[in-house]
Amino acid sequence: MAGPNLEVFKFGMYIMFPIAWMYYFGTNLESRFTVPEFWPKPEQTYKVPFEKQEIQGELERLRAQRLEKRSRRIEAEKVTEGSQE
Repeated sequence: MAGPNLEVFKFGMYIMFPIAWMYYFGTNLESRFTVPEFWPKPEQTYKVPFEKQEIQGELERLRAQRLEKRSRRIEAEKVTEGSQE
């Protein structure tokens, strides 16, 4: 048996190690662990429409986008069908 001094030292290590770990990684988090330009700026993010006119405008925009993609897909299918024959 090593005696009570070793037990006090071990107890101190059990207590101080997690505290020192949290202090080292918990301070200056913004300057040490940030990636610049990671999150988009507020003006670049999607804004959820709340008014009825905004919702209808957004639905029209999505509908037009869907129809444009559909027409491009149909056009591409026609081209591939023509090249296969």
